[in-house]
Amino acid sequence: MILKTPLEKRNLGNVKEAYVQMLIGLAKRNRDIVVLDADLARCAGTKPFIKAFPTRHFQMAVSEQNTVGVAAGLALAGKIPFASSFANFLSKRACDQASVSVAVNQTNVKLCGTYGGITTAYNGATHCAVEDIAIFRSMPNMVVIVPADTIELREAIKVITKYKGPVYLRMVRGPMPQIFSPNYQFKIGKSVELVKGKDVTIISYGVMTYYCLLAAEQLRKKGIKVRVINMSTIKPLDKSAVIKAAKETKGIVTVENHSIYGGLGSAVAEIVAGLGLKTKVKIMGLADKFGETASLDWQLNYFGLSPAHIVRAVEKVRG
Repeated sequence: MILKTPLEKRNLGNVKEAYVQMLIGLAKRNRDIVVLDADLARCAGTKPFIKAFPTRHFQMAVSEQNTVGVAAGLALAGKIPFASSFANFLSKRACDQASVSVAVNQTNVKLCGTYGGITTAYNGATHCAVEDIAIFRSMPNMVVIVPADTIELREAIKVITKYKGPVYLRMVRGPMPQIFSPNYQFKIGKSVELVKGKDVTIISYGVMTYYCLLAAEQLRKKGIKVRVINMSTIKPLDKSAVIKAAKETKGIVTVENHSIYGGLGSAVAEIVAGLGLKTKVKIMGLADKFGETASLDWQLNYFGLSPAHIVRAVEKVRG
């Protein structure tokens, strides 16, 4: 299930290709699958779907609100719509439609946010989603998923196609180092312990999981044994894994490509706060800031999310 290949030698998975190829494969067997784009088919990678199923793709132009509304209507007509746009636009421009037309009515819509967090890089703060997880996590009935690599992305798409109800699937821009083996099976609400450890627990999701694994390797060389958990389902959260970590390790460090408010860190802290334990929780993310117009590596260092920053955070929590 988990690759044993050295981290520095991991293959890079193409997010756009994984997304569209899985959709095409599923659409061949399920005629109800349709795809909607808000003038961003190139960015989402869905152009091959248009060629494969021209009558099952809907180009909605620069109108996220209408995209989500039409997707809800298609769902009510029995279709399984995958509506994609930049994560920042789906979560904020179409927030009302996502809440009322999708979440309140529990329509079977799959909202697919691309270019999540600071991976949007040179597109700048206007396109950088750092509040999207907090927004969708706060919506009743909404499942929130952020895959850690393209293997998990493909499996998540397969699972949510069968799941009846609203889902927010967040993707990133650029390639993702492979973490899971091809036989990995994704389950909604179930985390995966990637590294065993008793000192401190690191919990992450998405692109940050790879950087957390790099940090864990550096910490191991220092004699610090950390537990690394990939929490790809932000909602419903795997509470049992958090409770277990809080009881068995000295502290928890959450790492996310998102604001420190309302995301994974908040969800974990809410659980730990209700346990009555003295477990330390350090939340790493963007500290009340928007993204910058710069490369991902530059931003990881600027916002204190690089492996070196994660190492220092763990050391401080461990004491």
